[in-house]
Amino acid sequence: MNRLFRADAAHTLSAVPEGSADLVYLDPPFAVDKAFTARPAEAVGQQAKRERARGPVAYDDRWPSLEAYLAWLVPRVELGYRALSARGTLWLHLDHHATHAAHAAVVGALGARAFAGEIIWVPGNGAKARGGLPRAHQTLHVWKKSDAYTWNARASELREPYAATSLSMHFTRKDEAGRAYRDRTVGAKTYRYYADEGRAVGSVWTDCPAMLANTPLRAEGTGYPTQKPEKLLARIVCGASAQGGLVVDPFVGSGTTLAVAATRGRRFVGGDVGELAIRTTRARLADIGADYTYEDGAVAQNEEPG
Repeated sequence: MNRLFRADAAHTLSAVPEGSADLVYLDPPFAVDKAFTARPAEAVGQQAKRERARGPVAYDDRWPSLEAYLAWLVPRVELGYRALSARGTLWLHLDHHATHAAHAAVVGALGARAFAGEIIWVPGNGAKARGGLPRAHQTLHVWKKSDAYTWNARASELREPYAATSLSMHFTRKDEAGRAYRDRTVGAKTYRYYADEGRAVGSVWTDCPAMLANTPLRAEGTGYPTQKPEKLLARIVCGASAQGGLVVDPFVGSGTTLAVAATRGRRFVGGDVGELAIRTTRARLADIGADYTYEDGAVAQNEEPG
């Protein structure tokens, strides 16, 4: 049964049976030292800025110190890691404010062998440099329970089109169905690659634009600040879990992870402490007819597809 909690991430993660999760995605506050407010989903440009200034507080990301932030974050990472299956991975999504300190702290908690690697996400709306280096990307730290972790490299969400020059130079042959392909021989084995299947994405993702008002993604907008695009979460969910697998997100925010999991045949457990996050997520799940149990404190309610 899918579950949604209005609760601290520690409570949500503790409710997940040990060793049961294929994917734990953590998108916590980034330690940016400000409170984030919402705006109407349809607001754009200067209107968005004005509405956000007046909107309800979604979450407060102010901390006494970086050390206090890490003391809060690391135990929740440990709880998420506990929930992972032998083939599971935990994805910790951060930006420049705390990413390096958090990585070192998590290595101290889980050990260096648990680190699988990192993905660089370039959302396309990085902060302008003011006399210093640009800050145009965010980092997804990936932690594994074993070396046999799930990564579905052939999933369509993890493919990208070949460059036009590559297509014209290398994909010059066609099979009986008319599909362009190229063969490559490595040792004694020949591999066939089809142009229409694209190539595997690398570790720097520039093709998942953020929720900018002037893009087609505006239709996805909920008004929740720091909302992540569905394309980004679809790539993570489809890459790191199998059909029927369990996806966990204890910082649901706008509900993107749960919506993506539900529409792609995964089970989910999610939670958030914020009333706005829960309201936004429940509305989103209702729109797609997701079936789940909602728990607010000691009260549990069954949500039927809507």
